[in-house]
Amino acid sequence: MSSTSEKSSTSSSLLSAQTLVIVGIVWAVMALLFFLLFSVPLSAEEGLPLWYSIGTYIFECGAYLGAALVCFRNWQSPHMVSGRNVWLGIGLGMLFYFIGGVLFGIWELYFEADPDVSPADAFYLGSYVVLIGGMVIAVTSKRLNLEIWQWALLAGIAAFGIAVAIWVAAPESWRLQLGMSPPATQELVTGSAPAPAAKEPGLENSSNSMVKGTAATAAKSAPEEEEEEAAAEPSKTPTWVIALDKQLSPYAYAINLFYIVGDVFLLIIATALLLAFWGGRFSQSWRMIAAATFSLYIADMYFKWRDTQAEGTYQSGSLLEVFFVFSAILFGIGAILEHDISTRSRQSRRSRRAA
Repeated sequence: MSSTSEKSSTSSSLLSAQTLVIVGIVWAVMALLFFLLFSVPLSAEEGLPLWYSIGTYIFECGAYLGAALVCFRNWQSPHMVSGRNVWLGIGLGMLFYFIGGVLFGIWELYFEADPDVSPADAFYLGSYVVLIGGMVIAVTSKRLNLEIWQWALLAGIAAFGIAVAIWVAAPESWRLQLGMSPPATQELVTGSAPAPAAKEPGLENSSNSMVKGTAATAAKSAPEEEEEEAAAEPSKTPTWVIALDKQLSPYAYAINLFYIVGDVFLLIIATALLLAFWGGRFSQSWRMIAAATFSLYIADMYFKWRDTQAEGTYQSGSLLEVFFVFSAILFGIGAILEHDISTRSRQSRRSRRAA
């Protein structure tokens, strides 16, 4: 009777794990189709519609909430081979990302604000801290007996991640020196504009006066038109949100730099985890965790790069941001697989003892 009950419980847990994995895969496919079909705006003036932005937040926040729940389930189970604290850190990271996504969505969609720093950044920063902490515990709990080529691979990926991070975070002066800025931008900054064409002596003074008069008129009319447009379209952003943005904006560079450094750390730790758990019993779950970290790195670096290039006019919801959804789902699938393997290995030990 005991063996029959153990077999039934094993089959039910296996069915539950398969169901959860299938739900995650379906969620990822739906998100990919949604981003592919609707991420291109109809026109540059209109931008992305509101319903599309809401849909991206639903897919992203729903994935992170589901990943947090399955990670907390691993934390509550005393049978996790990698340790409960590992999944506590990863689960808190997923939960903080969910809360940060909700707050950022409120700031962007409801308040129609585009702040450099918002209260969501507090939870995003916390997610990096606990994620790195949980994954460091996972690495230190397993001895890294890597071969030479594995250390070389780890060093190469670390160098690649650092190079991409420097390129994304490079100031404009560095981009000009390295030739990474567009030619038009370089001409404006360095002042190396093309030489003007020769003019006839009789028309030079009249043309200069006409240009100066036109420029002066445009300079006077531009601020007036902007003020009239601002007065005609009242801002929906509350005054306290604007005041909070002004207080937090001086910390924007430091926070963005922390994000980039955190992404590089996560990339290095994920590679170490992938190499450390390669070929073992729990390698399948940790391959998912490593893939989740790589997806988070891709999405975050792309977001930082687009936000830097667009100079504050970038609207979230581009195609590559679907990797945020992929990251959360892969974290969740990794947690599901480890819970399933740990539960089955414990039940198999019980059955061997009973036999």
